[in-house]
Amino acid sequence: MSRLFSTGSILGAGGSSKMASNFRKVTHCIFDMDGLLLDTEKIYERILGDLIKSYNSTYPWATRMKVLGTTEQRTVSIIVNDLKLSCTVDEFLKKFRQKQLVELGGAPLMRGAEKLIRHLHENNIPIAVATSSGADSVEVKTKNHQDIFNLFHHKVMGSSDAEVKEGKPAPDIFLVAASRFPDKPNPDQCLVFEDAPNGVTAGVAAGMQVVMVPDPHIEEDRRKQATVVLESLEHFKPEMFGLPAFK
Repeated sequence: MSRLFSTGSILGAGGSSKMASNFRKVTHCIFDMDGLLLDTEKIYERILGDLIKSYNSTYPWATRMKVLGTTEQRTVSIIVNDLKLSCTVDEFLKKFRQKQLVELGGAPLMRGAEKLIRHLHENNIPIAVATSSGADSVEVKTKNHQDIFNLFHHKVMGSSDAEVKEGKPAPDIFLVAASRFPDKPNPDQCLVFEDAPNGVTAGVAAGMQVVMVPDPHIEEDRRKQATVVLESLEHFKPEMFGLPAFK
């Protein structure tokens, strides 16, 4: 089974050299967090599913796809309005945030995440996190992985950062993340890592190349904007984008 895909092409796990010239060299990397670095999506799905069920409704696939990668406020707004729940957005958001703080602390790292982050840090590649989550949620989710998350130069948390005016799929969060590196790289010098279609759209709109590691259930046509699609971060080849190769 091929594990590395580029737009319009399929490559095997060891066949990247022929395609490398199609990708721009980058100097900085920006990572989404949920579903990309941390395996939180199943936990989120359970939290939201239980909350929605308490309002005598179900959580359809179409709505799940809409909320992937969005800010907490946007997620809740979509759910309450799409499903016509008998509560306000603020009421649902309050319950959602309370449940997050209880249940998200045990989220494990995704496959390949630690190896890649440590590799980039050891090779002095500036790295940042750009997550749609808020600061309180990020603190809970990362508390058991501080040795990894302390390697990032900075974190931009879209649900609580005043500079992020519009959440994904708008490009704001990635442009803010790039601007907070000391050398303020141009967008085309940054490589985004994402799992959600909304995040991919945001990265592309920011003028950045995007490595996508999608949930297997995400349809093919929702992967097309990505520069490269991977089965997992384990299969990322840094040298394709001019970054130091794994030893």
